[in-house]
Amino acid sequence: MQLTGTPFFILTVILVPVSIAVALLFWGKVRGPEPVRILSRLVMIMFCQVTAVLMVFVMVNNANLIYGNWDDLLGTGDHVRAVPSVAPLDPAAPANPQAPSGGGDAAAKQQPKVTQQFGGVGDPLVPGDVKKTELKGQVSGVDGEVLVWLPPQYDDPAFKDKKFPVVELIPGYPGSSSTWYGSLKVSEQLKPLMQQGKVTPFILVAPRTLLLGGHTDAGCTDIPGKVNADAWITRDVPQMVLDNFRADPSPDRWGIAGYSAGAHCAAKLALAHPNRYRAGVSMSGYNDPATEKDSLVGKDAKLREANNPVNILKSAQQPPKVAMYVSGAKGDGYEDGQAIAGVAKAPTTVQVEETTGPHATELWKKMVPGVFQWLTSIIPPQ
Repeated sequence: MQLTGTPFFILTVILVPVSIAVALLFWGKVRGPEPVRILSRLVMIMFCQVTAVLMVFVMVNNANLIYGNWDDLLGTGDHVRAVPSVAPLDPAAPANPQAPSGGGDAAAKQQPKVTQQFGGVGDPLVPGDVKKTELKGQVSGVDGEVLVWLPPQYDDPAFKDKKFPVVELIPGYPGSSSTWYGSLKVSEQLKPLMQQGKVTPFILVAPRTLLLGGHTDAGCTDIPGKVNADAWITRDVPQMVLDNFRADPSPDRWGIAGYSAGAHCAAKLALAHPNRYRAGVSMSGYNDPATEKDSLVGKDAKLREANNPVNILKSAQQPPKVAMYVSGAKGDGYEDGQAIAGVAKAPTTVQVEETTGPHATELWKKMVPGVFQWLTSIIPPQ
């Protein structure tokens, strides 16, 4: 039975009164020595408590899509097929071989076109117009699902010759590729704004980011011998989008956005790859990878230092042409945004916004329209 959705939730709701009824029915019928009777009744109480906790967990998980399936919940999923050596790209060279300025990643040029089949997500919490494909990363060695939503203009005959800008959407940790669509309602909120011309008609792309088993966070980083999470997000997924949709190849037409641990990813990937992204959005994120206790990056001193957005800016040979929107409450991302702004130099721009509210999807959901209006100011319609 699927972890998310209504059927399993209804089952957990039914189990609560059933467990209570069983306890009441058999409470006075327990026989045997007193220690046995006490133990039996404790088991009944524990069973009632477990069913209640399970119901609440499923309700919270459905609302926030923290775990998308049983493998993610149990930590048994592993989406790393291989860990090839991936040479870093020159930040000044186009990441995309299709980019008008030419050049780009020689390895990417040698890869065949990635033609994918797309189907429904199969999650009742995700809108039906969101499509899913299973992608085998040719550069990264990562295999995982990628969810894609096309703006209303995409199938409009008036736009048949147009190429569309793209925003990659990164969830928190743990997090599902469905969260932006199912919990933050990004496509449902933006569709009318795009139709009204208030928001650029972006293609929205949400790749899997929970790649390692054992409840381990890859931190959107290439970790030798473990996973090429950076190459998965910044090379394989964009190349698939370009090969299957009318997506604009120019880095000036690409953005990346995330919340919580995904905000850290969005900030560091945007700043580290100005040849891929023009804009980055970080909502309630952090700069130090060790903030996430399950992060492999945070446990390695060199990786920890290299993947801090502040250090990325400090060590850049030239300031990246990237616009950043960083939001957070005091003690929850606001100071981290100020630290990024404090070291940024033109043409890098950083807008820091203080928020109030809990570290929760309900806060980020409310921010979606404003965030994408900001993105529209950086990547306007054409």
